[in-house]
Amino acid sequence: MDENNSRSHNGKKEKQNRKNEQLERFRIQNTGKPLTTNQAKKLSNDEDQLKAGVRGPTLRQDYEYFEKMTHFLHEEVPERVVHARGYGAHGEFECYQSMKQFTKAGFLQEAGKKTSVFVRFSTVQGSKGSKDTARDLRCKGVKFYTEEGNYDLTTIAMPVLINQDAMKFPDMMHAYKPEPRTGMPTASAAHDNFWDYVANNQEALHMVLWIMSDRGIVRSYRMIESWSINTYLFVNEEGVATFVRFVWKPVLGVHSLLQDEAQKIGGIDPDYHRRDLREAIDRGAYAEYELGVQLVALEDEFAFDFDILDPAKFWPEELIPVQLIGKMTLNRNVDNEFAELEQVAFNPANVVPGIDFSNDPVLQGRLMAYQSTQYHRFGSANFQDLPINRSICPFHNNSRRGNMRYRIDVDEVNYHKNSLADNTPYTTPPEEGGYESYPKKIDGYAIRARSKSFDDFYTQPRIFWNSLSPIEKQHTIEALSFQLGSVKSVSVRQQNIELLAKVDQELASLIADNIGVSRPTSSQVPVSTSYPSLSQANTPSYAYSQKVGVLLGDGFNGEEVSRVLKTLKEYGVFVVTVSETLGTVTGDNGTKIEIDETFLTSSPYLLDSLYVVGGSHKNQKRFDYDLNYYVDVAYTHYKPIGVASTGQSYVRTSENHHAAGVVFASTSSDFGAEFVSAVATQRFWDRE
Repeated sequence: MDENNSRSHNGKKEKQNRKNEQLERFRIQNTGKPLTTNQAKKLSNDEDQLKAGVRGPTLRQDYEYFEKMTHFLHEEVPERVVHARGYGAHGEFECYQSMKQFTKAGFLQEAGKKTSVFVRFSTVQGSKGSKDTARDLRCKGVKFYTEEGNYDLTTIAMPVLINQDAMKFPDMMHAYKPEPRTGMPTASAAHDNFWDYVANNQEALHMVLWIMSDRGIVRSYRMIESWSINTYLFVNEEGVATFVRFVWKPVLGVHSLLQDEAQKIGGIDPDYHRRDLREAIDRGAYAEYELGVQLVALEDEFAFDFDILDPAKFWPEELIPVQLIGKMTLNRNVDNEFAELEQVAFNPANVVPGIDFSNDPVLQGRLMAYQSTQYHRFGSANFQDLPINRSICPFHNNSRRGNMRYRIDVDEVNYHKNSLADNTPYTTPPEEGGYESYPKKIDGYAIRARSKSFDDFYTQPRIFWNSLSPIEKQHTIEALSFQLGSVKSVSVRQQNIELLAKVDQELASLIADNIGVSRPTSSQVPVSTSYPSLSQANTPSYAYSQKVGVLLGDGFNGEEVSRVLKTLKEYGVFVVTVSETLGTVTGDNGTKIEIDETFLTSSPYLLDSLYVVGGSHKNQKRFDYDLNYYVDVAYTHYKPIGVASTGQSYVRTSENHHAAGVVFASTSSDFGAEFVSAVATQRFWDRE
């Protein structure tokens, strides 16, 4: 394919990458083609079964019906037991600087080096049919199609995990999943089993606090910060290893929904995050994330007051700085959700030379689990030959056969070592690119036990709590009160209050009052440390790609509104016009504006900001009612509101009513710029 003429499916020019060149061979366009069976027999009728007369029974010889129906009944693969609900996109990663001092991984050797990637975001608890906006931890799997083979970097939207050993993961997920007798609740931890697990497994507390904070209900896949959780090794050409953890930092900053918004949106548009990512890429607002690494020398393994191999502990950026080493840009939507997103298979064991594994006990368990689950889902070891999973470099080995084998291996021999084929395929020495495991020194007894250095369950949760802004603390209290308030067992509620008191007594006492149990007798750990990097209050925010709903009818100030819309679009704001009916509205100077959505088909919960223009409509009473509803929801959820000169009757303020984030065209000397600044702020928590 000509690189200069390559286009994405949405018509935008895109710079071709090697993975998309490979996938192009598998992309099939059916439009405009004759309908056939899977064996390419052209069909003359695809609507009726073969019958013995038009009113007679169907015939067993109807192979065309049998093929069509049987294929349909077998179309789905087993749902992922976790991470079932997900979405993603294609893109590329560009290295900022050479990391050869620390790793020999080829895709990190030189500045400007670009590598094709595929990304899948997902929730954990809910089924494939659940909502995007559930309060949950979110995961991001990135498959790097490198010239040395595929490298899978799996991360989650919190820097800590709920378990310290992989042996506990099935127990945690059993408790987290819907209650087994009823199969409820879907995509929610607000039930007795989960909170009973938390109360009786102290290591779970830390991650639970993160999920109950604003981090648990993200605004967009494009605004997720995510961490590797596990500790890996970088290994350089000299064989020197360094401990490393990875973090993806979204260029747009880290932003969240309110709990009420997340619950409402889950019903209004359960595909909210999927739609947001897809629409942004279609509009050319590509999702961007910078890759950071935190590095610790092997000799400093015990230099901190937490164990760097403990996956339930974060590495504070203030102690172990994040070095940004590259940027990932997601710039192409998937062409087929099933073939790409459902069939993509990640495995943290998929590494390249220069990346290895530490003794992190969760990572060690994950190295076995992922391959097994893919065998179960796909029913074949050949899933790695599916187009989305296939490496861009050729692979050769002696594996043969199995269900749905794509390859036609023509060799005489299929074993190693051999003389008939000159001992090929051959192994490659490490100095020529062959993978070599880092020679870690291992000593000790075979034992089922956990390092005592993992046993501090409260210091870091306390630090996290100390680091939150007042509004983040308020939201966390509300989330915990909602979740624990849904627990039927008084004993489980009380146990969790005692657990939370070890983090903060006031936190636990406020929640105890809310859920009808006794205030705690436990004491909080005496820790006053806080880290600015843990609070979303310190994240960057932009107007770019924020969605502004323009609420208008006929008779608006054409010159004023046209000027404001032009300013919004110049700043990359997504503008959605909303009125009572579809069609066009006309301004006082004849300006016509096409309406994108009606008050019925859209919702104030789906919009980040409002530009209240007002106007006239043949059903004025209904128009005014709907517009006022949109304003009330936006206002009570602290969203920016711009008010046109014709829209002031819908937004009334008084001297005693502080309207932070509400910008009036009638009192602003540069309304467009001031409104854009408010849109960039996103929330006005000091609004009364």
